[in-house]
Amino acid sequence: MKDSLTEGKSTRSVGQSGENKACAYLIENSYRIIGRNFRTRSGEIDIIAQKDDVLVFVEVKALPSGSRETLSHELDLRKQRKIIKTANFFLLNHREYNSSKIRFDVIVIDMPNLPSVYHIQDAFSEFV
Repeated sequence: MKDSLTEGKSTRSVGQSGENKACAYLIENSYRIIGRNFRTRSGEIDIIAQKDDVLVFVEVKALPSGSRETLSHELDLRKQRKIIKTANFFLLNHREYNSSKIRFDVIVIDMPNLPSVYHIQDAFSEFV
């Protein structure tokens, strides 16, 4: 069953809209967007941002009809490992960030019972 927020929208357009909302939120909170939709064979990182000396790899989940269980399923250990592997590839190719601290965040967009933009800092780490 579709809800009014996603009625007639493709998964891609809902995701793109969520990423735009997440970028706006990050910029409002003094992050600098370094890149979006960084892809390798092993995976994709939705947003790469920087705040002070911290490089943040952000996974965006637009879940207008989701729940905490949906979020857990969407961000399982396999998905986390793909994000970490992709982040490591980014760092190998962008050595200007070698002295940065690294963090993996999740931004949840439009999930019921949460703020419209819900930012989970340090959602997971490389040492899972």
